[in-house]
Amino acid sequence: MRAGQPVSVFNGRGGEYDAEIIRADRNGVEIRVGAFRDRDSESCLDITLVQGIARSDRMDDTLRKAVELGVNRVIPVVSRYSQAGVDGSRGEKRCQRWHKISISACEQCGRNHLPRIERPVAFTDYLEGGKTEGLKIILLPAARTRLSRLRPAERALTLAAGPEGGFSEEEVAAAEKRGFHPVALGPRILRTETAALAAISACQALWGDMGGG
Repeated sequence: MRAGQPVSVFNGRGGEYDAEIIRADRNGVEIRVGAFRDRDSESCLDITLVQGIARSDRMDDTLRKAVELGVNRVIPVVSRYSQAGVDGSRGEKRCQRWHKISISACEQCGRNHLPRIERPVAFTDYLEGGKTEGLKIILLPAARTRLSRLRPAERALTLAAGPEGGFSEEEVAAAEKRGFHPVALGPRILRTETAALAAISACQALWGDMGGG
């Protein structure tokens, strides 16, 4: 893009601004900010994704697509079968990367509210201290309940999706004690980077901004 071209800019707290590029070169971009537009592209569902941390590219893809699908909050969790950790400097770099991915996904899909990406936590610690509202779902291939049999209260829901190895029996039992409903997405076992996105899409179709209501 060159000087004189119009752009839209946002600060992640809602709405956006008309702007014009004044300068664009290898050292950076300078813009002139114009009028504010109160445009809202958020889902009518308040979705929290509790995602078991997967290997780098899988976690990145899940996070990116979840933001595009309208998730408001992502809580990365370490579970018994997690194959990737977030300790030390490497973990800090992953957290910074996830934040950048979230911003990039918002730019790509036209969202102007930046979803919250929480600090990673052990899944059991999340269950003990996490506060959730509305419908709570944990994805489990062996579950008998389908999404269509449920409905979120007050348009709020929490989806828990496991890492590559899924959640352990103990973790599932602990989640059920906290009010999570085990739900299956069909007769096939989905990979970790597929399961959460399929569930979010289904929820949006059933109750959200894809027309289900």
